[in-house]
Amino acid sequence: MDRRAELERKKQKLAMIREEKERRKREKEAKEYEEIVTRITKPDKDLRAETEELLSSLGIPLGNDGILIRSFNATPETSLSPIPDQSLYSTQSGTGLLKSSRKQVKLSVVSVHQANIPPKESVTYNKQTQTATSTIDKEGSLSSSPFKENGLFWRTRKAHPLDYYVIHWDEDDGHFVFPTRLEWDDEFQVLTYGDVPVEEEGEGCSLPSNDSESSALYPRHHGPHKVAGLPKIEMVRPAHVADGDNPLTPGHADLQKKVTGTQDLSEEEKQQIMMSEEFHSFFDKASRIVERALYEDIDICVDYTGIGEEQESDDKSGIRLSVNRCFIDDRWSKNRTITSFDWSVQFPELLVASYNNNEDVPHDPDGVCLIWNLKFKKTTPEHIFHCQSPVMAACFAKFHPNLILGGTYSGQVVLWDNRSNKRTPVQRSPLSASAHTHPVYCVHVVGTQNAHNLISISTDGKFCSWSLDMLSTPQDTMELTHQKQSRAVAVTSLSFPYGEFNNFVVGSEEGSVYTACRHGSKAGVMEMFEAHQGPVTGIDTHRAQGNIDFSHLFLTSSIDWTVKLWSLKESKPLYSFEDNGDYVYDVSWSSIHPALFACVDGMGRLDLWNLNNDTELPTASVVLDGSPALNRVMWAPAGYQVVVGDDAGKIWIYDVGEQLATPKSDEWTIFMQTLQELKNNQVDQDLDALTSLSSSGFSSGIR
Repeated sequence: MDRRAELERKKQKLAMIREEKERRKREKEAKEYEEIVTRITKPDKDLRAETEELLSSLGIPLGNDGILIRSFNATPETSLSPIPDQSLYSTQSGTGLLKSSRKQVKLSVVSVHQANIPPKESVTYNKQTQTATSTIDKEGSLSSSPFKENGLFWRTRKAHPLDYYVIHWDEDDGHFVFPTRLEWDDEFQVLTYGDVPVEEEGEGCSLPSNDSESSALYPRHHGPHKVAGLPKIEMVRPAHVADGDNPLTPGHADLQKKVTGTQDLSEEEKQQIMMSEEFHSFFDKASRIVERALYEDIDICVDYTGIGEEQESDDKSGIRLSVNRCFIDDRWSKNRTITSFDWSVQFPELLVASYNNNEDVPHDPDGVCLIWNLKFKKTTPEHIFHCQSPVMAACFAKFHPNLILGGTYSGQVVLWDNRSNKRTPVQRSPLSASAHTHPVYCVHVVGTQNAHNLISISTDGKFCSWSLDMLSTPQDTMELTHQKQSRAVAVTSLSFPYGEFNNFVVGSEEGSVYTACRHGSKAGVMEMFEAHQGPVTGIDTHRAQGNIDFSHLFLTSSIDWTVKLWSLKESKPLYSFEDNGDYVYDVSWSSIHPALFACVDGMGRLDLWNLNNDTELPTASVVLDGSPALNRVMWAPAGYQVVVGDDAGKIWIYDVGEQLATPKSDEWTIFMQTLQELKNNQVDQDLDALTSLSSSGFSSGIR
């Protein structure tokens, strides 16, 4: 009931408000109507009285009967009318006043046209102002002028709206100074053309004669030149804007606000922008570029004339091995074992390195893949990728520079894309029987631009061929098993000979080396080489191109402390290098020299072997600081640098001297002779072994 009563009261109140509003509206309309009626019905007498009052206020005399009185002595300028009323003038001589006997004339408003025609002006110049002997020719040039100093002449010319000059009054010399360029002083004079017509100046002159400021500019000028067309002198001061003042007009202020982007954002809007994908992409690219610039160390004071103190020479051509730089990231690579290297084909300065897990940080991702840039001196990785399983091998997609592929300890094959803001893989293979279920230690991209595949092999002997567009299912699978063995080959390393996409060689955990092919009637394992007494840690085929083909050669390393040289044409090793005193973890052929290769061991030792010089001892050797276990070694594509990775996540870049790295023209021929000598020595050793065996058997038979 209370609610209903309250609603009724409100309705009544609203009705009263509406009635009051309508009443006021009616009163206002009635009042306006009365004013209109009063205005219309107002008598003529009141209008006449108002007219007389208005004329009297303007100083126009009226007679007793309200007739306009006019004097004959008025000047033509004030009496000119297109149709004068003759009844207003007197018919008698003299200056008397006459009342018109005619009927009273009603006044009406007419348009009056006035015209001033001034007499022709004669242009003159004051000698005291310009010069004692100044003459003006027909073109208006001043033949003798105080401005003739320094080769400057002042010629009067027609006015143009964009002409301007800057002049200064020299108090000491008593004349104007015309500089050759604009000079911004505290106060200067600018000759500009007036924006108003000439008639507004009184006598058609654009130079005002009563301007105190302009007269101060001409201390010896007794009279201004009243010549139309000359520039107008104005005092102009440079703009001085105080702090916080905005000299722009309101329209320009909006434009400045748009250009400078001074819009204030709330904290919520700032957080929204910072969390957006566009901002992350921009910040990532911008920070990478700024970091590159900050790390550049360029000497801009280089003296190419050779004058001054002699600087130390940077020629390292005679030095065989020297450290160029190191790469390590405390957050992502420290205390992680480096498991593989690969170079980008499109960008040779980019190096990808894969890393094992860090046991000290169990909450970090187990697998990490970093891309380092050797072109710039920055010490941070170009890109950072990771996954939940240790990465055992990684490589660039040869024909897709943005893609990085990895094989993991869990058996998954993963794919990263550096165009994505994600650090995790954009694709990954399934953990199923159709793909790998054991650690993948080998990944390679083989083929051509139009037909290429990803090859991966796991330790259970499963060979898979993938399409980079789809990692959900391998295109082809194969089991690597040898006829003499009942179990599959536990592959630890893989290498394709130069120019080969079908045939390849693999190293195994039992120390044997196998040759195999992908396609054909004999697809699978073809031959076996009884190579080492321990697992094969590294394998690499010859890839230096020259006038002699050595693509049938390959090197293997093992934990039996040896490196062995093989030929696909021979069933036994051509030579065994046994100079190391620890596990040999990796070996790599030079990319440009036919007889040069590098190997690393567990004592932090990097050896370079030039077989054309010596086969018993390495040509160059260095032990890294701290003697870390070196897991991986790889030559740069150019052939003048060696990249080494240790078990603590540190990458070492070594420069190789030109005398050692650059092959001579006869290196291929010499290497052919070296191989023949190694074969002959091998035959001699075999004969000696047979002779010793036969002699020992003969002696035992006699007994």
